[in-house]
Amino acid sequence: MISQGKRNVLGVLVDAVDYEAATAQILAAARERRPYAVTALAVHGVMTGVQDPAHNARLNSFDLVTPDGQPVRGALNLLHRAALADRVYGPELTLRVLRAAAAEGLPVYLYGSTQPTLDKLVPALETMFPALKLAGVEASKFRTAQPGEAAEIAERIKSSGARIVLVGLGCPRQEIFTYAMRPLLDMPLLAVGAAFDYHAGLLRNPPAWMQKYALEWLWRLGLEPKRLWRRYVLLNPAYLARLAAQKSGAWKATPAEPAHVPLDAFPV
Repeated sequence: MISQGKRNVLGVLVDAVDYEAATAQILAAARERRPYAVTALAVHGVMTGVQDPAHNARLNSFDLVTPDGQPVRGALNLLHRAALADRVYGPELTLRVLRAAAAEGLPVYLYGSTQPTLDKLVPALETMFPALKLAGVEASKFRTAQPGEAAEIAERIKSSGARIVLVGLGCPRQEIFTYAMRPLLDMPLLAVGAAFDYHAGLLRNPPAWMQKYALEWLWRLGLEPKRLWRRYVLLNPAYLARLAAQKSGAWKATPAEPAHVPLDAFPV
């Protein structure tokens, strides 16, 4: 089990952890009924923090930020000698948390995505984990929260008996939602990226060799070129340039201090 704490990657504080440590920390918070914000960041997620200081402060307030992409794992190894053998990929971390939650009888709440996706996801999860207890399932409304809505959402989740919340709203909406809801819930919230789509069978995982050699972005670009071309064609070179600058000392990459970022509205 590897858990080395937070390390600076382009000013975003990412945890040098492996799957075993990340899963253990999430389950401990669920058992102890502690607020615990988690996200898994690939290059795009890190760059949202680089480009937006307020979002950087949000991300740096998270309890656990895992290296979702191989380039982020590589940055931890390059900059901080973390010696991580693998990334901690959001969809895979989701399965490990669900497996452990099912084994311990910890109910899970699914928040986000669309109703058709959730209609496919729920039976898929129940097939994979027959003992899994789903406390509630709620699709995204694809709008900003209205006054008082955060408390209403939190009450629905708490009254369901949930002990873990999976949030699938896409980056950075899911991190903003998780940040906003953390003070209202005594349980882990996991921003899980495209995990809902993958486990619902709507997205295909790339071959293992592409994942190993940090080419998953090329696979995703081929599947969704119109939606993702800016993310990969523009952000990937910017990420590598910033990484080189941080490594060489040409750029200090000072992390934004974890702080309360006022939220007039957040995505739901």
